[in-house]
Amino acid sequence: MRALALPALALAAACGGRAVADDAAGDLPRPPRPEPCAPVAEGEDLQARLDAAADGDALCLAPGRYPGTVVVRHAVTLWGPADAVIASTGNGTTVRIVAPRARLLGLTVDGSGGRYDKLDGAVLVAADEVEVEGVTIEHAVYGLLVEKAHRVRLHANHVRGGTDASIGLRGDTLRLWETYDSEVSNNLIEDGRDVVVWYSRGNKIFDNRIVRGRYGTHFMYSDRSDVERNRYIDGTVGVFVMYSHDIKLIGNVVANAAGAAGIAFGLKDSGNVTITDNLLVHDQVGIYLDATPQGPNQRVEIRGNQLRLCRAALVFHASGHATDVTGNDFIGNDAHSRVDGGGDALDVTWAGNYFDDYAGYDLDADGAGDVPYELRSWTHTLFDRHPNLEFFTGTPALAMADAASRLDPLFTAKPVLIDPHPRMQPAAPRAGGQEE
Repeated sequence: MRALALPALALAAACGGRAVADDAAGDLPRPPRPEPCAPVAEGEDLQARLDAAADGDALCLAPGRYPGTVVVRHAVTLWGPADAVIASTGNGTTVRIVAPRARLLGLTVDGSGGRYDKLDGAVLVAADEVEVEGVTIEHAVYGLLVEKAHRVRLHANHVRGGTDASIGLRGDTLRLWETYDSEVSNNLIEDGRDVVVWYSRGNKIFDNRIVRGRYGTHFMYSDRSDVERNRYIDGTVGVFVMYSHDIKLIGNVVANAAGAAGIAFGLKDSGNVTITDNLLVHDQVGIYLDATPQGPNQRVEIRGNQLRLCRAALVFHASGHATDVTGNDFIGNDAHSRVDGGGDALDVTWAGNYFDDYAGYDLDADGAGDVPYELRSWTHTLFDRHPNLEFFTGTPALAMADAASRLDPLFTAKPVLIDPHPRMQPAAPRAGGQEE
């Protein structure tokens, strides 16, 4: 039985020696000062300097504070050190970029207006091929917003979310809306509400650290996107995919997705989703599938993942179908799989998975069990009929009931899943090269 609470620093031991907890440590790289670059001193009219600049020019801010709102209307580079701060005056969005191929580099954007309905944010990108790199954002309702743009690059930024006690009252740290073929990489995002990707297509989200959020990445009506090598730590949900297709979740770490709604990866009404080489550890639910895959010619592939110390590793909202579960490790979970509503996962393809409670044998020493692994749980059958009994999970009484169901055929539960040839040993740790 896993512990109900696991200190973050102990996660490395659970993950084969990998450190996954220290996600806020270390400084993000700062972009170098461009040359040539026209200096801008504190106290100068920054908006006038931006309006007078020509496409291709670079402006470099000296340390100090510069009042917003600032609108970038030309394809210029605006650079500053971390102590060059564009500060909100309390109204609207602080920096608006409306010129294609403009760049915002290195500086700090402090604050925004307070209107949620108007999406007051620190930085709004509303043009193609814009780069925002090495920027620190703090005290803003919304952090980075990208709307109706193509080929935008958001790299190595540090976005600090709100400090409101209720996470639902904070703004989104990063929001892509009708954004296409863009890159979100190497950012550190902390203490915000959600990272949102809605009505977008063809985006790549990789090597980010997203800490203490609600939704680490929330897709809705957004197809053909890749989510790779990100770390989602101490949030509620790692990645949730809704009404989206052709999504790849590869090599990510999701740790401590906690609370009653805690889910590492959730899929709803989506299809052609690939989930490979991820490490999901100490999450309430590892992978959750609801009406997914959606269409008759679509599938879900769950391959080579490690699901460890979860309350329930793989949950189907109803009987699973058109899903391949191959080569995964199920270790230390309260339930390796569960099907809500009294169904089963017998129509799912299970092959070559490792289950730490497998009691079979391997007489021919080929690394695969000679007898199938069958998951039968009398207590989970009981929970389907009486959900309130889940309160007693982990108690000696329910453990005895499960043990008795294995010994007495009168109480044998129906199978939830069958893996014909389970592996005898777990795979070596991988999760997208996250070893440290």
